[in-house]
Amino acid sequence: MKKNELFYDQALEWAEKYGPVMRLNFIQRPVIVVSSPEGVKEFLMSPKYKKDKFYEKIFSLFGVRFLGSGLVTAQDYDHWHKQRRIMDPAFNRTYLMNLMGPFNEKAEELMEILAEKADGHEGVKMHEMMNRLTLDVIAKVAFGLELNALHDDSTPFPRAITVVMKGMIEVRNPLSQYMPGKQAFVKEVRESLMLLRRTGKECLEQRQKAIENGEDIPTDILTQILKGAELEGDYDVESMLDNFVTFFIAGHETTANQLSFLILELTRHPEILKKLQAEIDEVIGSKVNVDYSDLGKLQYLSQTLKEVLRLYPTAPGTSRLLEDELVIEGIRIPADVPVILNAYIMGRMDKYFKDPLTFDPDRFHPDAPKPYFTYFPFSLGPRSCIGQAFSQMEAKVVMVKLLQRFEFQLVPGQSFKIVDMGTLRTVDGVICTLRPRTSRKGSE
Repeated sequence: MKKNELFYDQALEWAEKYGPVMRLNFIQRPVIVVSSPEGVKEFLMSPKYKKDKFYEKIFSLFGVRFLGSGLVTAQDYDHWHKQRRIMDPAFNRTYLMNLMGPFNEKAEELMEILAEKADGHEGVKMHEMMNRLTLDVIAKVAFGLELNALHDDSTPFPRAITVVMKGMIEVRNPLSQYMPGKQAFVKEVRESLMLLRRTGKECLEQRQKAIENGEDIPTDILTQILKGAELEGDYDVESMLDNFVTFFIAGHETTANQLSFLILELTRHPEILKKLQAEIDEVIGSKVNVDYSDLGKLQYLSQTLKEVLRLYPTAPGTSRLLEDELVIEGIRIPADVPVILNAYIMGRMDKYFKDPLTFDPDRFHPDAPKPYFTYFPFSLGPRSCIGQAFSQMEAKVVMVKLLQRFEFQLVPGQSFKIVDMGTLRTVDGVICTLRPRTSRKGSE
């Protein structure tokens, strides 16, 4: 890690060498890394395994409450299940269909910004642009906020979230907050968290007032957070803010990273790019807006987005606590140890995926063998990601518009390395030059 290398690559090497069940010692704490379909099925598909105590570490960061006991971090299954049930209406098919308007609107704003920069010379930081876009989207559709991050470089939210994610990595070292050289950073993490939670509190108060005044309100995440508190008879503001912060971060960070990795791969796979453009020309033509009915027809784009998450699962792993002794792959695992299940490791093992480092969307062709319990970028089972459909709908709309309008090339000198910032990101930000796409089917 001191060399800015990805720890998961080392863990992958060990998994290939030592097998599907291995023990790692982190100082005095042993953890078991399981990289077998049998183990993934056992631990993720059953509600009996609680999330590991690692999630307690992100209850707060440097003394300021962070994700608390929200949907991602809740260890108690019953507490989590209650929250999930309450949140489900904000992610049902009917509500998601209504989000196509905001998805198109915000993606169109990004295309207008890119059109001004598409001179073939100016380097555009695509990861930063995707980050700002997805931040604007989640703010609007989940919380009724107009952040305007796409147009305002000085808006503090993107910076605050980046700082908080860095804090997540830093907190792995319990001594960080006491080291003299880290004091300024620790202070910035605390201030960033306070900004996120303060904004959340203002949103909750305004929405509560609107409900009390009998105003029409959307069935969005903010409404569901309040409805959940009402159903539980528990208006604990801090608990409600846990889910505000959880959705704000998870709802934009992972999608922006996925889109950035896809753009990066397309710059070195022109044949895949051409195939995607041909599909988009066929399905969308020169239409400005993408309809919900179009999404299911974009089969190759779906395959490509899945392949990105095989190689670059932006949230690479999860962990469970094994409370009773268990035998997996013929190996006895003792009780009371954490078990790590990592999609990055399994997605890059050639025993599960032939030529795993080759970017090949046809792995996910409808006729291809299904990767049962070896592919889980959104986790699996009862605690799989509630926002999976939301994020992939948004990603499709953005990529359709980008590939419909522009050709892009990677500015030379950038690496394809990955950095762990709590989620996996590109190291160099995917800086590209863009040009308008001159010919396409259906254009006038």
